[in-house]
Amino acid sequence: MTANDEYVLEILESVGLIDHRQAAEALQSVEEKDRDLIDVLVEMGVAKKMDILKALAGQFGMEIIDLSSHNIPQDVIDSVPSDVARRYKVVPAYRMDNTLTVAISDPLDVETLDSLRYVLKCNVEGAVAPPEQIAAALNEYYPQSGGAVETMLEEITEGSVAVPTTAMQELIGEDVEVSEADAPIIKLVSLVILEAFRNRASDIHLEPMAKKFRIRYRIDGVLHEVESPPKRLQAAIVSRIKIMSNMSIAEKRIPQDGRIQINVMGRDLDLRVSTIPTNHGESVVMRILDKEGLMLGLPQLGFLSDDQQTFERLIGMSDGILLVTGPTGSGKTTTLYACLNQINRPDRKIITVEDPVEYQLSGVNQVHVRSDIGLTFSAALRSILRQAPNIIMIGEIRDMETAEIAVNASLTGHLVFSTLHTNDAPSAITRMMDIGVKPFLVASSTRGIMAQRLVRKICSSCKEEYQPSDLELRLLGPHAEQVREAKLYRGAGCANCSHTGYKGRWGVFEIFAINDEVRHMIYEQVTAADLRRKARELGMRTLREDGLRKALAGMTTLQEILRVTMGDAAL
Repeated sequence: MTANDEYVLEILESVGLIDHRQAAEALQSVEEKDRDLIDVLVEMGVAKKMDILKALAGQFGMEIIDLSSHNIPQDVIDSVPSDVARRYKVVPAYRMDNTLTVAISDPLDVETLDSLRYVLKCNVEGAVAPPEQIAAALNEYYPQSGGAVETMLEEITEGSVAVPTTAMQELIGEDVEVSEADAPIIKLVSLVILEAFRNRASDIHLEPMAKKFRIRYRIDGVLHEVESPPKRLQAAIVSRIKIMSNMSIAEKRIPQDGRIQINVMGRDLDLRVSTIPTNHGESVVMRILDKEGLMLGLPQLGFLSDDQQTFERLIGMSDGILLVTGPTGSGKTTTLYACLNQINRPDRKIITVEDPVEYQLSGVNQVHVRSDIGLTFSAALRSILRQAPNIIMIGEIRDMETAEIAVNASLTGHLVFSTLHTNDAPSAITRMMDIGVKPFLVASSTRGIMAQRLVRKICSSCKEEYQPSDLELRLLGPHAEQVREAKLYRGAGCANCSHTGYKGRWGVFEIFAINDEVRHMIYEQVTAADLRRKARELGMRTLREDGLRKALAGMTTLQEILRVTMGDAAL
């Protein structure tokens, strides 16, 4: 039961469609059977579905539309792309001036209307139609080719799969025979992964809600909801994924981690799978690691020429530590791999210590940390120093022991790359000292620090010029004058970018090169604010300033820069 259910019952009682006793019975049935309220009321025989929809539509000032007899012009159909219509389960009915009226089945679903206003960039109003009419209209006006997740969901009938079967529980490899009941679920899970890969998703989120089993893809750092399978298939889908990732399907009370290695469209994919129990079942996240998609050069990361020269000088040094900082999901690992790819030559020995090893690098010795058998970061580092490497990459400096070994390695002729979780570059210095590394060791070993964030690229197929809004200019503060009269661009939205206006991502960077003057300040244990002021005096650009350069160059939008650098100090 949700607050919306109670509100719906109040409306239906107020218009005399049901009485208080019927409302109480309906609520009890919803709680016991976890069913949709309107379906429960119809099954109870207390009201017809159209009468309920009319009552709710009247409450919100919406009209009732009969799609079966309503002829929709082609230009109105074209105003809503097929993937958008199917994702939100709406059908455009008619357009007047800049207002588009769409048929929806739930008058209370204001979130869908808000999302459509953003995606379609026009005013969107709702009209109510029965869900079966909307489904029929979608099939009529937006015919779909086979193979999509939505088509697969339509093929699974009510009696296909209710719970995981014995055959599915025993399924481990493709050579094992499966029953007819299991086949649709196996195909559906495969299609979910395939669609995620086709849409360039980095993560697949399968989240159990009270009345639905939501599937979302993270594309270019932003979550997008796709067609949800019926709630009744939740247990079967989760069990299938757990079998594929060698997890225990009997254990549902504790979190589990697993791994799936598959080949999709000729590409080897590594899926890191994580499950965690929630109120309504197990939540599953699959992180997609494309082994062939990481071999980026520095220009593809988003470096402008001057920053690239500075960074290439830092990674070309013979010893010292180079730190890459930023929050989770800011592309630090991708940057480190690009560095190793840049300097990987036959005359250099490179060893990495990672938890876990995410991508295989040709010519590089990669060590997978396993704390359960005592192979920690620090233990691995002690051992690999005896392997006489030239370059060491540490996935993350997490504690004093790891930090001290990394510093000592850098002071004995090794070039060390690693990451830290700090908001900006100068803060990494104070973070190292907070961990416990002595200031003179930090000063002696650190060669440079780079903070980074990821922003979405403007789609090249629908790029258009626009004027920044007053709100954007106010949020820019002292940088507003820099862009007020400049040419700025954004994506209008097209089929090539799934109507988001963006396709792909690259970084904005803050590079802090350490010189003798800065080393003296570190030895004196000055604050991060003092280090930041000195870095600015020496020419360091902040994340926001680098982002603005890329917005002015038409590489990304002001909206993206404001989103990822909201906490950036305008010094």
